[in-house]
Amino acid sequence: MNTQFFELYQKQIVCLILAGLCSILVVALWQGAMEINWRNVFDSSTVEHYVVWYVRLPRILAALLVGGGLAISGAVMQGLFRNPLVEPGIIGVSSGAALFAAGTIVLGSHLAPKLFEMLGDYALPVAACIGGWIVTSILYLFSRNKRGISISSMLLIGIAINAFTGALIGLLTFIASETELRSLTFWSMGSLSSFNYEKIFIIVAVQIVLVPLLWKKAKAMNAMLLGEREAKHLGVHVERLKKEQIWGVAIITGTAVAFSGGIGFIGLLIPHLVRMLFGADHRFVLPLSYVFGGILLIVADSFSRTLAAPSEVPIGILTAFLGAPFLAYLVYKQGRA
Repeated sequence: MNTQFFELYQKQIVCLILAGLCSILVVALWQGAMEINWRNVFDSSTVEHYVVWYVRLPRILAALLVGGGLAISGAVMQGLFRNPLVEPGIIGVSSGAALFAAGTIVLGSHLAPKLFEMLGDYALPVAACIGGWIVTSILYLFSRNKRGISISSMLLIGIAINAFTGALIGLLTFIASETELRSLTFWSMGSLSSFNYEKIFIIVAVQIVLVPLLWKKAKAMNAMLLGEREAKHLGVHVERLKKEQIWGVAIITGTAVAFSGGIGFIGLLIPHLVRMLFGADHRFVLPLSYVFGGILLIVADSFSRTLAAPSEVPIGILTAFLGAPFLAYLVYKQGRA
């Protein structure tokens, strides 16, 4: 399928995708460790009501928002870098969030016990979000030169910063107690079990502002595919575009990772798949990446809740199992073509 075919049958394809999303949402609500008697779902005095409305539905909505946010962030970064193997973590958001989350788990109760106690369940997400933005700011500053932001420098410095933060996380892991080590390991593998409607509202508030702004720049990003010099000739303010898109991705990814932990491959795999199916036009790639990213994480979360019920398999493990072989196959197939 290419861009022209998609434009010709755009309404039908979009309706089909949205119908598939709605079907997956219903199936995900039905699946779980506990069998649901749907006649009791709307009775607030029953267990089924609590399980559906306060356990499963928040997780499903979180999967849609987190998966969509990571996927559209990956699509933006791949467009800016003009490289289909780039993902949001290259700008330091994921590594910074992981470093500050690890520091909070291992050192938080010792260095700032009152603040740690005051924030409660939000201590880890707040620290992870701040860490992601700080590391992104450092990367942004080091990547600037007289001409503006150097994409190649950002890529190389991002690799270096990710390696450095990885070493610091390894040090924190080494000094962590058994309980802290378990918490750190579980966070790093990702989970949607801690979501409630308050946390969902925070992510919605961020995405409802920033996702349309990213999509608004789709035509400018199409021009960027030709190269920065050509984009300037077409009237694109390249430096402003890079600044806006990088910080938009940093905030969306930072809030998603802060609440969900380390969930990999979505920002790498989904945009690549969407471009293969629907073409490289960012007017379509960005929104479709959001939808397919949400679908993938909803499916992964459903397996996470049911494979080892009543226990839960960390969702990051499942996305890696699904994403790594499929991405390898896509790259191999594209190379053969």
